[in-house]
Amino acid sequence: MASHRIVLANFGSFGDLHPYLGIARELQRRGHTPVIATVPHYREKVAAAGFEFAPVRFADITEQPDAAMMERILHLRTGPEYIIRTLVMPHLRTAYADAVAALEGASLLVSHPLSYGAQLAAQARGLPWVSTQLAPFGMISAFDPPVIPFAPLLTQLHRMGPRLWRPFLSLAKSGSRRWVRAVENLRRELRLPDTGNPLFEGGASPWGTLALFSPLLGKPQPDWPADTTQTGFVFYDGEEAALPPELERFLQAGDPPIVFTLGTAAVHNPGSFYRESAAAAQRLGQRAVLLVGRGGKAHAPGHLPDSLLVAEYAPFSLLLPRAAAVVHQGGVGTTAQAMRSGKPMLVVPWGVDQPDNAERVRRLGIAQVTTRKAYSVSVATQALDLLLREPCYAQRAFEVGEQVRQENGAASACDTLAHLLHEHPATSSS
Repeated sequence: MASHRIVLANFGSFGDLHPYLGIARELQRRGHTPVIATVPHYREKVAAAGFEFAPVRFADITEQPDAAMMERILHLRTGPEYIIRTLVMPHLRTAYADAVAALEGASLLVSHPLSYGAQLAAQARGLPWVSTQLAPFGMISAFDPPVIPFAPLLTQLHRMGPRLWRPFLSLAKSGSRRWVRAVENLRRELRLPDTGNPLFEGGASPWGTLALFSPLLGKPQPDWPADTTQTGFVFYDGEEAALPPELERFLQAGDPPIVFTLGTAAVHNPGSFYRESAAAAQRLGQRAVLLVGRGGKAHAPGHLPDSLLVAEYAPFSLLLPRAAAVVHQGGVGTTAQAMRSGKPMLVVPWGVDQPDNAERVRRLGIAQVTTRKAYSVSVATQALDLLLREPCYAQRAFEVGEQVRQENGAASACDTLAHLLHEHPATSSS
């Protein structure tokens, strides 16, 4: 079997990075050389995982974004526009130049939805590239319409079908095209064909798309991009082989706790989430773990009883299966791990795709959902009491967990990439 250099370009939180690390691990196991092309502050993490790193300066974002920036990123109405127009587009040409260097000697590019510079670099070289989507929200289907973060009640109209949603999506396409003018300008300079709005049809590769999420979260739809392969979730839990000793001792000392987490994005702007959560756990008489992020212990309430533990970070695959329930922000990476754990969940979405992910797990019968604005001690207590008391949630969560654990998203994704390289040997290098 020929060995290939395959570049995986991605940008975002751990929920964005980890699926590509999972694919890289499987590619490496198959004898290929995966290259993780992402923002410089992930250099050490990528190296520790044993992969080659290529810096690509996608956006003006630091390793520890402050609360004000995260508030703008996750704003229900304007968050996506802020990410694209303010953070990503001003750095497109830099990202393109970095990607050109990263793709030297490569056979294939696997591209995150926001990796516009890498996509253009691959197209300019005539290199095969595969687009990806991490959540159903990114597929933007009129047959399975997403929850619009700033207008969630529109979701109630999904029963009216694509006839209603097609005009709405057409308006969204035309209105958002100004967000990505920098892509269209660079595309013209490179004399590449106009493939449409990069946020919609123009972001789907003619070589194929990988839908890196479980059909339990979103089933294939007639208007998904052509040549889409749905792989199931791709999991990667980092280089940690065990839980932190203090957390391990806590878990062994009593009943399964409720785990409260805001992933690796919303955790930078938690507001009162951890204070309300700690109070709800105490009101319920439940043990709890508060995952507050690297350097985030200042956000946790002080003087906690022994029944509550504050930890900065823990591999979800090791922690969540030992929980009684999971309370989280609805990022697709956290949602996937919570589904795999087989535990019921309370979802408190912040923004972007999180309200849509929350609605989908609610429909599955494994979650309660409340808004960030409504989240309080009483709301959390009531929702968690229902999740823990009603056996239907635990049973359904167990069934979903069994199904998700049967998926092998990394292997499925790599099978698709292997087929592409086999079908197009003239454009790949050994």
